[in-house]
Order: sequence, then structure tokens, then C-alpha cells
Amino acid sequence: MFFEMIKSIILGIVEGITEWLPISSTGHMILVNEFIQNKGGFTASDLYLYVIQLGAILAVVTLYFHKLNPFAPSKSTEEKRNTWEMWFKVIVACIPAAVIGFVLDDFMEHFENWYVVSAMLIIYGIAFIIVEKKHKKTVVKDMNSMTYKTALLIGMFQVLSIIPGTSRSGATILGAMLIGCSRSVAAEFSFFLAIPVMFGVSLLKIAKNGLAMTGNEWAILITGMVIAYVVSMLAIKFLMNYVRKHDFKVFGYYRIVLGILVIAYFSLKMTF
Repeated sequence: MFFEMIKSIILGIVEGITEWLPISSTGHMILVNEFIQNKGGFTASDLYLYVIQLGAILAVVTLYFHKLNPFAPSKSTEEKRNTWEMWFKVIVACIPAAVIGFVLDDFMEHFENWYVVSAMLIIYGIAFIIVEKKHKKTVVKDMNSMTYKTALLIGMFQVLSIIPGTSRSGATILGAMLIGCSRSVAAEFSFFLAIPVMFGVSLLKIAKNGLAMTGNEWAILITGMVIAYVVSMLAIKFLMNYVRKHDFKVFGYYRIVLGILVIAYFSLKMTF
């Protein structure tokens, strides 16, 4: 159990950082699991890797609780209405991923390999650099000015994240910027989109397999979730502060470098 607990702490840190930055949690998990030799055991299971995301999503709920809460007494009638509309936009944006993701879920498992992950890291890294160089006109400067059509289009970009290595936040942020959203709106809407998606998937996994977990496995899972929660709080605050003064090009360069490292690592492994 000791080594599984250490792995859970490491994976919680990786989840907390990479879930929100547009750098692909899948690509990082592949490398980290290789380095810590995490090929078996509870922390390598789908149940653990999906449910640990609950810790990350709870960080969004904590940080944006007032903004997300349509019942806040301090909000005016108009503000409450705007909050409800924001949630409706989130639901509309989740529809494409819910439908297409459900249909293609089993099929996409065939693409969960380092070839696809490294390619997506590099392709989207280049895309971020290109989009940032052309990102001049900002039409949507806050959530209230976002239309349902814009929300749906962002949701369609989120579908791309079913390809391993793409990054859910990366696909939605990139798509939002392409259709005229400011960097801060793109990032925040990406956070909010994750709430129903990640809650739904995590709770489904718990409902299917949670009752079969042992006490030790629950302890390992909760530890990873707590670590992911704390690190996510820091990562989200960092990203929002960063994009107020900078663009996303640095993440594009980072993705390209990481993609090359993934290719180099696994090519050398196959050679030797």
C-alpha cells in the first residue's frame, strides 16, 4: 500500500496541473506512469484515473462557487438570470461531447498509444502558436455576451479531446479563441464545461465499481483526490493570472517539446 500511496500523490500532482493547463493530461500521465513503473495495481486502473478527477473539478467549484451559484443571496435578479443562462450554455456545449463521445468511446481506445499522443501534442502546440499570432479580434469579452451558438461551437471543439493527447482544455480554449472569445473567457468556460462532464464520468465509475473497492483502495483514491484538489486550486489561479498578461504561445512551445520527448523516449525504449 505504501508504494501505491506514493504513486497516488505523484499522480494527484500531475492531474491537478495538467487537467487545467492546455498541455494534455494524457501525455503527462503516459510519461509519469513510465517513470514510476506504474503498470499494474489500483493507481493504474481506469477507476482510479477517472475518479481522481473529482478532486480537480471540486477545485473549480470552490474557486468559482459564487459565480456558479444562481441562488446566491447577494446576486441581483439580473445576475441570477445571467448565472442560469451561463449554466444553460454549458449544458448546450456539453451535448456534442456527450453524444459523440458516447458513440466513439470504445473505438477511441485503439488510439491510446504514444504515437497518437505525441502527434496530437505537437499538432495542437503548433495550432496554439498560429492561433495566437492571428488572435486580434475579440468579440466575446465576458460570459454574458456569449451566445448559445458560440457555446455550441465550443462544445463541438471539445469533441476533439476524445483523441488522446489533444487535451480537453486545450481543444476548448483553442476553439473558443478561434471564434472570437477572449483568453480569460475561453479558459473559464473550459473550466465550467468540465464540471458536468467530469462529475458524470467519475460518478458513473464509482457507481459501477466503487462498491468493490477495499478500504486501502478508498484511502489511496481519496489521497489522490485531495492532492489533485489542492494542486488544481494553484494551477487554475496561475492560469487565470497568466492569461491576463500573456498569451498561450508558451503552452504551444511546451507541447511541441513534450511531444518530441515522448517520441524520443519511446523510440529509444524500442531500440534498446
